[in-house]
Amino acid sequence: MLDDILTVMWKETKMLLRDRSSRTRLMLVLLSPVILAIYVASDAGPRWAEGFPSLLIAALAPVILVGVTIPDSFAGERERRTLETLLASRLPDRAILFGKLAVAVAFAWGVTVVILLLSLVAANVAHWDGEIFLYRPPVALADVASSFLLATLTAGVGVLISLRSATVQEATQTLMALFLLTPMLLGVLLFAFSDQVGAFFRSLDAAQILFVGCAVLAALDGGVLAAAMARFQRSRLIS
Repeated sequence: MLDDILTVMWKETKMLLRDRSSRTRLMLVLLSPVILAIYVASDAGPRWAEGFPSLLIAALAPVILVGVTIPDSFAGERERRTLETLLASRLPDRAILFGKLAVAVAFAWGVTVVILLLSLVAANVAHWDGEIFLYRPPVALADVASSFLLATLTAGVGVLISLRSATVQEATQTLMALFLLTPMLLGVLLFAFSDQVGAFFRSLDAAQILFVGCAVLAALDGGVLAAAMARFQRSRLIS
């Protein structure tokens, strides 16, 4: 099973790096979180490593990066007319699904970590006083955990959308619309129940808030991945 997943990952990585238009699109998409991270970190200085402003990048970057890669997972195969060939192979369903998910998550998570390191370098250079400052352990843990969980969540939702979409453009538009709409709805709910939510979070310290947030994301990840496994049926995809 692991060998089959690695085979799919190798195929997906090769497609991602070989396609010139994909490489150009990824480079353009990368500019926004990189520039934002370097600018904010340079302005914040030590606060960037001591507080939690880096969580903005840790949350934003994986969603954007997965959002431009995962729509191609199945909608791209369908558009290129290679989906039938892939599904007719000896590869198990789970290997195909998890191989495509793993490439999108690993790429987005890895690039996000690199962006966070670059921003730390920028903060040190802009506020150099002879000593190097690093992320505090709770900040580093929050950044790494939240970026991974959000990358996984976006990839899972993206696969569900890509499985049902006829084209990559349709899958991309649907995914981005969903991730733009979700924060708006959450904002409305938080406003409507601001007293209860405020009282709940005031009763927690930073570590507990981080744990609750990661637990919620992990539960959402599990639900979305279970839905993707249930939705991935070769007979329905070929028809």
